Amino acid sequence: MDQADVMALLRPRRPIRGMSAVLLPYTAAGEIDWAAAEAHIERTCAAGLVPAVNMDTGYVQLISVSDQLRMLDLASSVTGGNFVAGAYVPDASGDPVDLPAYLVAAERIVERGGTPVVFPSHGLNSLDDDGWVLALASIGEQVDRFIGFELGPMFVPYGRIPSLEAYRGMMEIPSCVGAKHSSLSRQLEWDRLALRDAVRPDFTVFTGNDLAIDMVMYGSDYLLGLSTFAPEAFAARDRLWAAGDPRFHEVNDLLQYLGHFAFRAPVPGYRHDAAIMFRLRGWAASDATPVGAPRRPESDGAVLADILERLEDIP
Repeated sequence: MDQADVMALLRPRRPIRGMSAVLLPYTAAGEIDWAAAEAHIERTCAAGLVPAVNMDTGYVQLISVSDQLRMLDLASSVTGGNFVAGAYVPDASGDPVDLPAYLVAAERIVERGGTPVVFPSHGLNSLDDDGWVLALASIGEQVDRFIGFELGPMFVPYGRIPSLEAYRGMMEIPSCVGAKHSSLSRQLEWDRLALRDAVRPDFTVFTGNDLAIDMVMYGSDYLLGLSTFAPEAFAARDRLWAAGDPRFHEVNDLLQYLGHFAFRAPVPGYRHDAAIMFRLRGWAASDATPVGAPRRPESDGAVLADILERLEDIP
């Protein structure tokens, strides 16, 4: 796409649909802080965002199935079913795709009123593009609605961004209502937006680009881990865009500064930065993380505290 094509995608005053991947807080003793988790789901809803549980931000790869189910129960209880959740299948490099396991994971979400987000796996992403689309179509035959998920390898070792033609194939699955795109590439997302507008305008492109959260200006909605740091600030930014208020850009700039800081390499370390922010905000008593999650240096706290002070001035 050239510059003119990109500018043609701009959607001034467009209402933005925001989904926020919920951080799963931990106590200093290394246990899940369920009270803080429930409070944050409530906080996310109160801001007007849709909670997304059992995503990468919620350590879905590191928690037990019983803990995943408890998160689903919390989300269902708090939201009445207005939530999305990762349909995650654990596997190892070289394993074939396990479609029955995906269907079980998706049904656990559906039966609680939520919408599954088909999480990547080694098996799913070892398929070629045609096989990837066929696998998603098989899942789509069994559930009324689901969200696809393109996740780059900077987030997980089994991440992969399929081709634009495969993306078209996913859009042609009637029960696939949208897809989260987490390549951290503006160009790839612009290509998907243009294809969406041409082929299926009702399909939702959820940006997962925490380094370019202004993709909402071009027609993306969002499903971000970054928004868990400050769901109320994201909601305020979204309202400013819908109102045509130029202060949108100032708020977006501050939130983007947070994104570039928190999502620096190694990218999964952003979850510890979120935990630090929770502690600073009094949303959790500890910035503990589960075993296996990378942590940031203590010096991050000072930068996050400065950003938090600036967030207090958001209209």
